[in-house]
Amino acid sequence: MTTETLRRPRRTTGAGRGSGAAVIGGAALGSLALGVLAAVVGALVDGAPAAYGALVGAVLAVAVMVFGSSTVNVVAGLMPGASLLFALLTYALQLLVVLVALAALDGISGPGETLSRGWLAGTLIGTVLGWLVVQVVLASRARIPAFDLPDEDDRTGGEA
Repeated sequence: MTTETLRRPRRTTGAGRGSGAAVIGGAALGSLALGVLAAVVGALVDGAPAAYGALVGAVLAVAVMVFGSSTVNVVAGLMPGASLLFALLTYALQLLVVLVALAALDGISGPGETLSRGWLAGTLIGTVLGWLVVQVVLASRARIPAFDLPDEDDRTGGEA
């Protein structure tokens, strides 16, 4: 047998990234649950416009956060060195998308006709904050390695 056959296979740098998708999925489900709860409370307190506003706010927040977190997760797995820059650019894009969506929703109907602006904004903010809390809790419990340990061969200078 040669030393080549005795070596362990090298780990790839993207090892453990599958659990990032589980964190994103859990955060999305938690945020949607908060949005549905806000819609039910809005319907009971202020009627249908509040419920519709809360649902639109929750869906907008979850859609933007899923897109941003998923793309940053993919980039972090492929190019870890570029992940911080990409995350900052994605954050700016998320703010722009929310701003454009809110401007478009404002142009569709007059204030308070079909959507309650207050419930939309409140649920949007609450859902994003809920997303952050759930994502931090799930990510801190996930076993995602921050770096790969070197192989034995690398530490001993290639001698097995």
